[in-house]
Amino acid sequence: MKLTEIDHVAIAVADLDAAVSYYEEAFGATVNHRETIEKDGVEEALLKVADSYVQLLTPIRDDSPVAKYIQAKGEGIHHVGYRVDNCQEAIDQVRAAGGRLIDEVPRPGSRGTTIAFVHPKGAFGTLIELVQE
Repeated sequence: MKLTEIDHVAIAVADLDAAVSYYEEAFGATVNHRETIEKDGVEEALLKVADSYVQLLTPIRDDSPVAKYIQAKGEGIHHVGYRVDNCQEAIDQVRAAGGRLIDEVPRPGSRGTTIAFVHPKGAFGTLIELVQE
């Protein structure tokens, strides 16, 4: 398993529409994909940057991980998503290397991807999302 490229950098924001407007006005970015992910309690807007994305995330419920993140740390970079060819193989390799996983098995992600999260306590303080397209 290897990381094939950066899929996205996720930024937690309190006001998704305001964040989208800022990126449009300041950088000329446009929304490539927008979706509500009920299971994770977030709404996302993906802004295409070359072959990757800036993922703006806002909580839709107070108990979502992103809501808790904003309450504890404020807005800002939430996680980095790396593309992998096979999410299950990536999980297995992280586990074999002694990494700590949030998702023990791959699960559906936005835009039809398969994902799994690696816990920041086992990844030098960074929440990592493994993304298989």
